[in-house]
Amino acid sequence: MRNQMTFAVILVFCVLIPGSASSAEMGRLRYPPEMPGAEAKVYKKVNNVELKLYIYKPADWKPTDRRSAIVFFFGGGWQSGSPAQFRPQCEYFASRGMVAMAADYRVGSRHNAKVADCVADAKSAIRWVRQHAAELGVDSQKIVASGGSAGGHLAACTVMVPDLEAPDEDHTISSQANAAILFNPVLILSREGLSDRVPRQDLEERLRERFGTEPKAVSPYHHIHPGLPPMIIFHGTADTTVPFETIRLFAEAMKKAGNRCELVPFEGAGHGFFNFGRGDNSAYQKTLELADKFLVEIGFLAPKRQSEP
Repeated sequence: MRNQMTFAVILVFCVLIPGSASSAEMGRLRYPPEMPGAEAKVYKKVNNVELKLYIYKPADWKPTDRRSAIVFFFGGGWQSGSPAQFRPQCEYFASRGMVAMAADYRVGSRHNAKVADCVADAKSAIRWVRQHAAELGVDSQKIVASGGSAGGHLAACTVMVPDLEAPDEDHTISSQANAAILFNPVLILSREGLSDRVPRQDLEERLRERFGTEPKAVSPYHHIHPGLPPMIIFHGTADTTVPFETIRLFAEAMKKAGNRCELVPFEGAGHGFFNFGRGDNSAYQKTLELADKFLVEIGFLAPKRQSEP
């Protein structure tokens, strides 16, 4: 019964509520975003909508550099949210030598977008970074996708979900990220193959319109196969919005397929625990520390010098 309830919860995931956000967090939920110090570049135009990447470069950046890059996708249930959510993480990784970016994308409340549209935008953002790697001073084979909640879902999709590409782009340029760092992501959005644990078929049927495509097409779990890029997942064990058991199932399946997938549980933590301004910031600091370590291990970052904080 517990498993049935767990998977039923994930299928009624309509709008993610950030939880009891602090005033500092609320400031980063404003839209349009306030991104001091960032360079804004339009990576995609859809009808009259311009979607931007907010780019933070290291202090010693040069156009001839070939640095690793990281692209963050905000949370908000594919319905709302702001790129400013990940401004602190962008500033941190830029200080560590990466070209760090926060991506805007279409959402339901502002653009009547479906989940499939959000996925297409995320893929467009990764493709744009790879296409413009030379002018960004980026190594086109060291692009990391990251994000929280629905944004974590989008980051995972850029790593492992095929199709759902914007039709008018150069598909010879890959939209696949080379690694992923995920914060309480949504990774299971279909009952297929899990029907014995998800008895409520009507839930999936009601959400089908929200997806804009078949649920399996936007469900990262259903696209696990050998040879995927490495990823790390940070998730609270007390998350009632995206239950921890669903993430554990995903991580186990990834490892079974021979992929590197690290799941880092945060005991007793709820949804959105990783955000800057949440509590005493200890979870924010710890996730940054472990994400940094992960990037060093996969060769995307140099180890910290002793003089660095």
